[in-house]
Amino acid sequence: MAGGIYLIQDDDRLVEMMEQPYDSEDQLQDLLVTYPNLIAGDQIDRATARRWLLISREAAPSDEETAVQWSLDHLFLDQNAVPTLVDVRRTPNAELRQKVLGQSIDYAANALVYWPVDSIISLFEANCRDRGRDPEQIFEEFLGADANEDRFWQKVKTNLQAGKVRLVFVADEISAEMRRVVEFLNEQMDPVEVLALEIKQYVSEDGLKTLVPRVIGQTAEAQQKKSSATRERRRWDESSFFAEIKARRGADEAQMARAIYLWAKSQEPEVQIQWGTGDAYGGFAAQLPQKGRKPYQLFTVDIAGRMEISADNYGSQPPFNAEHNWLELRSKLSVIGLSLPTEPGERRSPSLALFTLQDESALKQVIQTFDWVIEQIKTL
Repeated sequence: MAGGIYLIQDDDRLVEMMEQPYDSEDQLQDLLVTYPNLIAGDQIDRATARRWLLISREAAPSDEETAVQWSLDHLFLDQNAVPTLVDVRRTPNAELRQKVLGQSIDYAANALVYWPVDSIISLFEANCRDRGRDPEQIFEEFLGADANEDRFWQKVKTNLQAGKVRLVFVADEISAEMRRVVEFLNEQMDPVEVLALEIKQYVSEDGLKTLVPRVIGQTAEAQQKKSSATRERRRWDESSFFAEIKARRGADEAQMARAIYLWAKSQEPEVQIQWGTGDAYGGFAAQLPQKGRKPYQLFTVDIAGRMEISADNYGSQPPFNAEHNWLELRSKLSVIGLSLPTEPGERRSPSLALFTLQDESALKQVIQTFDWVIEQIKTL
């Protein structure tokens, strides 16, 4: 048995605690669910400690048609909406280490396919139900009462699209070979963050227990590269957005996006335009300020060539939280290609491709529809 650590009790008694292996991987997994702070967010980001929102334990791919048969041990989000994929093993040997690393890189490469944001929301709500907790309350405890939940989930989606995820390999002991592999991957994979987390357990003769987490993989080179990327995080504006969407999607789609943007600008000050941030993805949101309530987000337009709305944003606020108003909104939006769910308040993000608006009448109909939406909201 390895050497221990020492505690000084209130009576000045020195208590020796000896390192002790976990009974099983399940024990270590249970500890992470009960005490997410063991993921050592203060070591991962010393400037702003990471906090953790548990989405699911044993998160399997959402696509039933996939040939991949596995489940991730834990899926967390941090306060910046970065998906954090956690794989737990007890002291992996060489063969298991290769399997774990390969599988986890598979998770990261296919995260957007395996867990689209609607699926992540469903996993989170199911996990809350299983634990007898209210999802809204847990979310409020995580980000605060003033947090914009829709914006947070949209940021999750943006991070997935940009490949901005974090892989964390957890074990009671990280070997020198594993450490070298993790450090290499963390230096080479950008924007993916690859870390190992060693959580040693120490137990005293009278049953006291101490857990000591240690993050491995943050070489100086990797930290400098990824902290620089964070500092240089892009804030989009009119000039950068339209140059980028033209380069990515072509002049026609850029023209459609500009027509929608100019309509929103013409509605100022009733409508406000908010520009997003993101290294690879970005766009603008058209919002209608509400006195004493959170703004109505009418829609977003992004450089992937999509106009998108939040069904939950519309269905959770008046006037569209009333059934007859919701049905009327649903009917009008379906005509322009935005399919709302049957019930208001359901979390879904319908979108339409800008290339479908190249016909002038189609674009005009979209603008007229949102003119009508604004008039309905203004009647409150």
